[in-house]
Amino acid sequence: MAYIVGIDGGGTKTAVTIAHDQEESLFTFTVGPINYNGGDADAIAASFEEIFNRTKHCCGDLQTVAHICIGAAGISNPLVVRLLEKHVRSNGYNGPLTITGDQETALYGAQNDLQGIILIAGTGSICFGVNAMGERHRTGGFGHLIDDEGSGYSIGRDLLSLLVRAEDGRVKDTIVPAMVYEQLGLGTVQEVIGFVYDKRTTKKEIAQLAPILTTACEKGDVHALRLAEQCAANLYELVVPVIERLKLVDSPIAIAGSVLQKSHFVKKALERRLAQSHPQNKLILPIKNAAYGAVLLGRAKMNSGEM
Repeated sequence: MAYIVGIDGGGTKTAVTIAHDQEESLFTFTVGPINYNGGDADAIAASFEEIFNRTKHCCGDLQTVAHICIGAAGISNPLVVRLLEKHVRSNGYNGPLTITGDQETALYGAQNDLQGIILIAGTGSICFGVNAMGERHRTGGFGHLIDDEGSGYSIGRDLLSLLVRAEDGRVKDTIVPAMVYEQLGLGTVQEVIGFVYDKRTTKKEIAQLAPILTTACEKGDVHALRLAEQCAANLYELVVPVIERLKLVDSPIAIAGSVLQKSHFVKKALERRLAQSHPQNKLILPIKNAAYGAVLLGRAKMNSGEM
């Protein structure tokens, strides 16, 4: 019996789902990130090695794998596609392979079809939609150096910015600095600056500060509440062009990623903005995750004869 392997390569972790070609998922597991946008090459290589070791354990042999589909960030860069394929082939898999943007596999899993809208706000941020005519539009997702507003990384960066502005007197009456110091295990702004600009510090580590925003909002911190509103405004800016360009005025918007699924302050603020301008576009939780969406996409390509 043939297997399909679906891989969702996030900025913090990679989710893998393995299914038979005509059945629901059989095995799921997570490994480290495989995102080349700010990722560590050695860590990515180790993640792929673990993926294939565990796949062989689940499937018995890579010869039984009929298709592998990878949804990953950064594939608009041809070099990223080549590097991902190199890792797959160097781990012994020579069969059909699909490498696409993680927004496509996320949409497939979220809506159980390649149609509708997906808004992802995890380590990075992106919005993607497909209408009934097959027209597509994407906003955001251009990496943490020039984009990714409303993401976990951008929240972590903004919290660090709030810390330094509070320390030098530009901001008053905020509990955020103390919370950042505690999470990082540091005690001075100089130590924080050392952490931020250390070449070994990854965007994942910055993004891991994001949950502080929710806790500070729950405690009524005015500056944190303002950041949550700004985060929602940034995500709103991603969504609206997709709705309007594709005329998806009554499409539900599936939300994925920890920012929208775990920070109710950001989610509620986004819902308020949509209610004012696009009341028919409601936020919904995905039907399935992006790794299963990669399985569905791989299955669709197999059934259509695409390889």
